[in-house]
Amino acid sequence: MRIYFLGICGTAMGNAALLARAAGHEVSGSDQGVYPPMSTVLAAAGIVLHEGYDAARLERLAPELVVIGNAMSRGNPEVEWLLDTRALPFTSLPALLADHVLKGRRNIVVAGTHGKTTTTALAAFLLRENGRDPGYLIGGVPQDPPTGSHLGAASDPFVIEGDEYDSAFFDKRSKFIHYAPHIAVLNNLEFDHADIFRDLQDVQRTFLHLARIVPRSGWIVLNGDDDNLRALGAIGWTRVVRVGTGAGNDLRIADHRDSPDGASFSLAWQGRPWATVAWSQPGIFNARNAAMAACAAGLALFGREARRAEEAAPDRLKLDALERFRGVRRRQELLVDRPELKVVEDFGHHPTALAETLRSFRARFPGHQIHAAFEPRSNTSRTKVMQAGFMRALALADEVWLGAVSRAEKLNEGERFDAEAVGQHLETQGVHAHHAPTNAALLDQLLAAAKAPAAGPRLVVFFTNGSFDGIIGRFVAAVK
Repeated sequence: MRIYFLGICGTAMGNAALLARAAGHEVSGSDQGVYPPMSTVLAAAGIVLHEGYDAARLERLAPELVVIGNAMSRGNPEVEWLLDTRALPFTSLPALLADHVLKGRRNIVVAGTHGKTTTTALAAFLLRENGRDPGYLIGGVPQDPPTGSHLGAASDPFVIEGDEYDSAFFDKRSKFIHYAPHIAVLNNLEFDHADIFRDLQDVQRTFLHLARIVPRSGWIVLNGDDDNLRALGAIGWTRVVRVGTGAGNDLRIADHRDSPDGASFSLAWQGRPWATVAWSQPGIFNARNAAMAACAAGLALFGREARRAEEAAPDRLKLDALERFRGVRRRQELLVDRPELKVVEDFGHHPTALAETLRSFRARFPGHQIHAAFEPRSNTSRTKVMQAGFMRALALADEVWLGAVSRAEKLNEGERFDAEAVGQHLETQGVHAHHAPTNAALLDQLLAAAKAPAAGPRLVVFFTNGSFDGIIGRFVAAVK
């Protein structure tokens, strides 16, 4: 089949295009910015890329199916031509995956407000390290496994990141509803995506929809410490395993420690020791990601015949390889490592993620003054919806640098993230705060501060779910 991806250079779209190519389809696509690294990977796989959107070109190419990414909206010339003419069939990315990749597979769908990418990578990595050939689709750039997508063996599980965001402008269901989970991993649940969901209850509703399509022969791996997940109520239609630090969880995480040399924790399944893990990933949140991934992978391999959690044996899965797991790019990624200066990039864009990461850095980088640079970029973080939460989270740093609000002109002043108000609040908490009208101006401030004498070592961490207008790379190049 000739498949055309509209918005092909996004991480999810690009990796899905690679899966389609690996399955033997002829693949091409367009994007407003055909840029590396995704463009390089796609071209190397024999995928033809087109710069910009052109309805006449799409008509001339005449693919058998057009996949419309969820970043596409009305007004796009190729979208408008498709709707005007109905000349070509089109679908969303999740629907394509459901019909051409996930059908017939035993799918592990990893959902949650935080940690989806890392947990998906961990589950795929552990299955591979235990001698299996899983398929996987990861919504980021993992270091382990070595690629973001792989078809794998049809007889082995397929691990996919299950995003609760909508599927396309014409399909407002959460993406993960399409993914036919055999095992659903519910890692955590908080309010996010205020452009899609009305409130916390609305988010809980879509997670419950996901849980309801897990078959009775499947499993739900649930964060047993999360009040918002417990509020989903009794789940009587399938088997449930609870993971967490508290008593009553089937898989318990204990003895977590962060240090400059790494982190460690232990796991116990049904009260019996499973493993003690020493690895490089910081924070209790990453220990939880590992526990959820290990449980899901173990159940996929060793839990098929069990009627309930007590009869399963996911602890047969070997976890020794976790000490070699290198994580995912842009997740607490250390870019500069010198005694006097550390620079980290993190994908954080939710108050809880920022707070947990900053707490872990206190133990990981003791004695360092923490400078947190934050770009309000996501559709929620650039509004005032979570502004109070960001105030509390950023107060955990020693000094804060607030970037320009992304696409600020598209928001009314009354609903826009107010950097000045956030900065004033932080000052009352003893945290020195800076903000600038542009990210380029913020970079100048950061570089001036980096050159100034310091009483001790410094850690500069950049929080953004986008590019921060390129200032991270420029800062790293300058300080190196």
